[in-house]
Amino acid sequence: MNSDFTIAVHSLVYLAYLPDHMASSESIATNVCTNAARIRKIMSCLRNHGFVKTKEGIGGGYILDCNSQEVSLADIYRIVSRGSLKPNWCTGDPEQKCVISSNTQVVMDQIFNDAELYFEKYLENITLSTVLEKIKHCP
Repeated sequence: MNSDFTIAVHSLVYLAYLPDHMASSESIATNVCTNAARIRKIMSCLRNHGFVKTKEGIGGGYILDCNSQEVSLADIYRIVSRGSLKPNWCTGDPEQKCVISSNTQVVMDQIFNDAELYFEKYLENITLSTVLEKIKHCP
């Protein structure tokens, strides 16, 4: 899994922490500890799905446009990272005569698909507000 999911969650929780506050990609990037271009790419995806609103120009940036108590981490995962548990490359070759080499990819694909379904189900029970509250209780 790449870090897009964590960056998206972090960014949305940051905006939930600052309600009615317009945050620039630079300020979000500083908080997330990544570069602003990466933030803009992920935030564009979140904007396209109605999680944030944007304003261009001076004083512009991003503002939360969803209810943090209703948005689950599964909602975010499905938008930015679905399918990312499965590796880009799998061992074996379906054309090989060896039963292990020719079937490992099919079996592992199913394992990763099942794992992703379980992972999404788990994430459905965690909202942006849940994450924010847990963070507020950190020492």
